[in-house]
Amino acid sequence: MEELMHKKGCSYPMHYAKEAMKDLARAYLVEAKWYHERHVPKLEEYSSNGLVSSSYHLLSAASLVGMGKIASMEAFEWLRTAPKPLRASCLIGRLINDIGSHEFEQKRGHVASAVECYMEEYGASEREACREIYKMTEEAWKDINEGCFAPGTSTIPRPLLMPIVNLTRLVFVVYKYEEDTYTHSDTRLKESVALLFVDPIDP
Repeated sequence: MEELMHKKGCSYPMHYAKEAMKDLARAYLVEAKWYHERHVPKLEEYSSNGLVSSSYHLLSAASLVGMGKIASMEAFEWLRTAPKPLRASCLIGRLINDIGSHEFEQKRGHVASAVECYMEEYGASEREACREIYKMTEEAWKDINEGCFAPGTSTIPRPLLMPIVNLTRLVFVVYKYEEDTYTHSDTRLKESVALLFVDPIDP
């Protein structure tokens, strides 16, 4: 992709994608340290790192690569500042993932998720933690709606905002049953894909 972009005389998108990948690696390193130190961070500390470890920041940057002139350097600079709708998307991605996969991940040995962080910090049950964390995702959706759809709130072209929205929609499809159908894709997710591409409804 970098060679292709260079031939088009537009190499800056790959720079931003690489920087986002570096950020993701650093966030993973933080989580690895927490795991090996058996550290259960406060929810705010966990969520701050989770904005990056969700990988949605990287995916958002990568989704703009190859979009042509509309994905200007200014657009990538805007994305690099972690604007409110992107932060909200990343938070939703991190939290919904944690609700759906924390039991499986804890069994195989994994850093504390948002669920464990909330339970530890507030003395809550698992059910209470999941309920409160889900409320946080509902609030984050308001930031996405305001930042991407409210008239006059963004100078960024709509086609550059939609990958953020669509990535957020995706996480609800993958984890909407409060289970990790991304990891266990032979269950409900397989059925959804089949309905879309193998047995679609005739128009």
